[in-house]
Amino acid sequence: MSVKFEHVIEKAYNAFNERNIDNCLSTMQEDVQWSKAWEGGYIIGHDEIRSYWTRQWSEINPKVEPVGFDERENGSLEVKVHQNVKDLQGNLMFDGFVKHVYTFENGLIKTMDIELVEN
Repeated sequence: MSVKFEHVIEKAYNAFNERNIDNCLSTMQEDVQWSKAWEGGYIIGHDEIRSYWTRQWSEINPKVEPVGFDERENGSLEVKVHQNVKDLQGNLMFDGFVKHVYTFENGLIKTMDIELVEN
């Protein structure tokens, strides 16, 4: 399963890093559930994600790159992500790895959760 969804994930991350919200949202179900790492909690749907990212990008400059994929026993896809976050003046706030865990429905992202990477 993971191989067929890697293209969806790579498209989503590339679009996020390019700040192309519409292209990124095209990889997600309309009622996608998304973890708000920056604020905590979850949001549901394209409009809430658009609002969240617009707010986030007005305060910080995150760049995320998938570096590894692992299909879990429950069918979800774990993506190890290198995350580099700077403030708008270019000062480094975070540089490290996190895990994004995805589920899919009809070929599109249905849910995204975040887990810390154990050292």
